[in-house]
Amino acid sequence: MKKNSLLCIALTLVTLSFSQNSNEAKALLEEVSSKIKTYDNIAIDFKHVLSNQEEDINQETRGDVTMQGEKYRLNILGITRIFDGTKLYNISPEDEEVTISTENAEDDNTITPSKMLSFYEKGYNYTMDIIQNVRGRKIQYVKLNPIDSKSEIKHILLGIDLKTKHIYNLIEIGKNNTKTTLTVNAFKTNEPLPKTLFTFNEDKYKDYYINNLD
Repeated sequence: MKKNSLLCIALTLVTLSFSQNSNEAKALLEEVSSKIKTYDNIAIDFKHVLSNQEEDINQETRGDVTMQGEKYRLNILGITRIFDGTKLYNISPEDEEVTISTENAEDDNTITPSKMLSFYEKGYNYTMDIIQNVRGRKIQYVKLNPIDSKSEIKHILLGIDLKTKHIYNLIEIGKNNTKTTLTVNAFKTNEPLPKTLFTFNEDKYKDYYINNLD
């Protein structure tokens, strides 16, 4: 009887500890999300690393993205993607081709640039993870576990700068052991933006093949 009582107490303490940990993680993410929503626009320079030791894959590239509401302009691997709020333009100078499509905003499994700073708001359970000191900055990691058991993601670690409440990096571990790391090198807000930044100017691509999927 005494052993059962001690076991019940131990399980209760573990449950309370996990619940408190989860609440702290959720509160921190809500603080980050609330702050991000106060900005008129966000410009990010980032490093993207894809690795899988089993498959001998290690790819590193840099890119930049500017976001305003749902609109964005992304440059990576020599390709520019412009989403004007309705249509997505994928511009490939190497292929001299522009692909026009309608982005499916309802697809929660796709982390688009406009969702990059808020994708975690639904579909995950949260727990606090380690704190790291990165060049004098305290980075608190939050571990996100997908609620959907069929998800191809094993878990995600979201690094948050405790001083600025900005996202420092995102580490995604797939069930196939592929590791994707996105690290923010520069984070700017409320920059003066050209009026045409999120506008596709077809006149600039007269010699390109226009592949309209709509």
